[in-house]
Amino acid sequence: MDETRLPDDTRMGLVALDVADLDAMTAFYRDVLLLEQLAEGLDSADLGRDGEALVRLRHRPDLPRGERRSAGLYHTALLHPDAATLATVVASLAVRAPGLYTGSADHLVSQAFYLDDPEGNGVELYVDRPREAWQWDGGRVRMGSVRLDPNDFLARHLTDAGRDLIETGAGVRPASQGGQTVGHVHLKVGDTARAKDFYVDTLGFEVTGEFPGALFVSAGGYHHHMAMNTWESEGVGLRAPALGLGTVTISVPGYADLRMVADRAARKNVSVREGDPGEQSPEILELFDPWGNVVRISHVA
Repeated sequence: MDETRLPDDTRMGLVALDVADLDAMTAFYRDVLLLEQLAEGLDSADLGRDGEALVRLRHRPDLPRGERRSAGLYHTALLHPDAATLATVVASLAVRAPGLYTGSADHLVSQAFYLDDPEGNGVELYVDRPREAWQWDGGRVRMGSVRLDPNDFLARHLTDAGRDLIETGAGVRPASQGGQTVGHVHLKVGDTARAKDFYVDTLGFEVTGEFPGALFVSAGGYHHHMAMNTWESEGVGLRAPALGLGTVTISVPGYADLRMVADRAARKNVSVREGDPGEQSPEILELFDPWGNVVRISHVA
């Protein structure tokens, strides 16, 4: 076991967002992005797939809107199991909220569509190409940004079942519409060298790509589980309390993996809060990156 790196079957977990209008945001993730509403409280809602929460919306109307230049969320990337599922969600966006669409790209390892949710949080909807089609140069995966025509993608991949889903109205989900996960999370930071020190040397990810102003990291040979960029935020310091990103969750396989993260953090003098304040669980770690983005590490079993 490599005690300096996260285990190969590390994956991303739930992303929490602090929102001003809980009802409108819940409706968007449910009725436009076609996630299932799994839980609802007085001040929060969980949305996801197959019983797993992917996005938690936390009602925080007391918070101001975040500055675009500040550190925080660049986008939450929802990975779809196949092109047909992705095409259904993209078509739903085109029909129900076309003004929120911001673009698309073929990244060689994946095909992706981008949007902002109603409160300006970035979202990526994507599908991976097969791993055997990815190309690597040493430990760096080849990624690019090639034009991807959304109309052509829909013409090729939107099925009759997908069209029927959109026409039946909000909230209806066919049994085959499963499999979405949080594939990766992309953050805005002030400095990629400091980001590398935290996300690679402390948390234990491996670098899979470095580009001007951007760092891509993963575990287990994935193209990236997280990315950090300075494209809009170079040089910024700690985030001020604001709407937007609440927490990012990274899921490791076991309790021993959790303890290794805690040990690495201790050696780097990075403070760690252990346990969930709401659940009094000792099996969650909470760390703050150099810009105040909250990263939670949990374990599956």
